[in-house]
Order: sequence, then C-alpha cells, then structure tokens
Amino acid sequence: MALILSLSEPTEKSGYLLEEYRLFHIKDRTEREYHYHYHDFHKVIVFLSGKVTYHIEGKSYHLKPWDILLVNRGAIHKPEIDTSVPYERFILWIREDIHDQALTTCFQRAHDRSFNLIRLHSQMQERLKDILLELESSFHEEAFCSDLLNHALFSQFMVYLNRIFLEENYTIDRKSYTFDSQVENLVRYINRNLDQDLSIDALARKYYLSKYHMMRKFKEETGYTMHNYIVSKRLLMARSLITQGTPVMKAAQQSGFRDYTTFVRAYKKQFGVSPSKA
Repeated sequence: MALILSLSEPTEKSGYLLEEYRLFHIKDRTEREYHYHYHDFHKVIVFLSGKVTYHIEGKSYHLKPWDILLVNRGAIHKPEIDTSVPYERFILWIREDIHDQALTTCFQRAHDRSFNLIRLHSQMQERLKDILLELESSFHEEAFCSDLLNHALFSQFMVYLNRIFLEENYTIDRKSYTFDSQVENLVRYINRNLDQDLSIDALARKYYLSKYHMMRKFKEETGYTMHNYIVSKRLLMARSLITQGTPVMKAAQQSGFRDYTTFVRAYKKQFGVSPSKA
C-alpha cells in the first residue's frame, strides 16, 4: 500500500491508480487548459493558494485557502485556473475499493447532496492541516513501520473529513458556489433515474422546458451534451454493476440501455474493452 508524491497529474481518465491511495502536493503556474473529465477513483482536493473556480456536475465552487472539495468517482469536473498566480493544492486519489470502505462514505454523500465543498471552521482547519502536513512528511521517512504510519495518518485524515461532511460541521457560504437551478434539477434527476426514460422529449416535458433551451443550458453548465452525459453515467453504472458480479446483459438493462448491441458498442468506445472483460 504505497503513498506516492508527484509533481503533476497525468491526463488519462482511468486505469492508473494501482495503490489504494496517492498523495500529491502540487504548485504550478501552467497555461494548460483543463477540459471536463472524470476519474475511476475518488479525489480530495485541498486548495492552498491561487485563483481557481472548480466546476463539478453543474456547480461552480469559488475557492478560498484550505477549502476542501470531494470529487466522487465518475463526477464530471474541471478546474478553471487564473494563471497569473501560482496554483497550489494537495490532492488525494483514493480507490473506490479500498479496504476501509467506510472512509469513502463522504463521496457517496456528496453525490447524494449534489454538494462537494467543505469550508472548515478555523479550529478544525488547523487540525486537518497538521495531519496532512505530517502525512506528507511521513512519506519521506524510511523509519520503522513507515507504511503503517502513512496509513494511520491517511485514515485519521479521512475519518475527520467524513465526520465534518456527514455532520455538516462546516461553514456554509452561499457566495462560495453558483449554479443554475434548472440544470441542478436535471443532473439530480438523471443520476437518480438512469434506468428510466431519459429522452430529451421526456425530460423537457417533465420540467416544462423548451428542448433547445434545456440542451443549451445543460451544455453550458456541465460541459457535456445531455445525450453524452446520460450515456456516460449509464456506462459508469453498468461497469460498477458488472464488477460487483451482475451479469452483463442484466447490468445493461438496469443501467437504462434498451438495446444490447448499442450498449456493447458504447462500452467498448468508453472503456476500451468489451463489458464481458470488465
């Protein structure tokens, strides 16, 4: 169970987190433009400095130092970075199938709430800061049982993070995030009803919206067309069901695919392998 420190994030979407978790401490000033994407693992972002707005599933979070973002597996997101100043952050990548499953509860809750931001009270901010800095420092040690110490510090950090988020023991500042309420309703409904009829016509009728207005607003706020968003979410759900042991055809049906051939073709395009080899 290795803890690895690096200076940059790779650009691939999936398949490159072999350890249960990784820690990164990054400070850069890059002209790189980030595009909307998602990962097949959970991510914790601890913002330290810079000028950054983070877009996650239709919400835009305007960050302050030591704000924490919970980006759950499959959440579509991207940072919008002002490159005039350095951007510094800690990032934790966490596999969905880590041994201590309770530590990932906060990500599911973030998904359920459609809310990803933790703005800490000053006392808890100092506590988590101390743990995180000790965790970073412990990586460089080659002392007795350093792996055990790393895991203990990681677990301690995640326990506190879960307690804070689950108990909503954080500062709520309405100015810290912006969103379009119509798009938020659409995103929430889609993610909770992937097995239902999610055609453009059906969604427009449900929310009394013009189809073209609805599609345009959705693309503006999420970076995805409605069709691509729905297909991506259905494929992620199907892959999760398959890895849990659900037969491929049943997983396709439960994820909202009505045509098996279309499902297999989309799955191969999205993940690079057929669903039978997932």
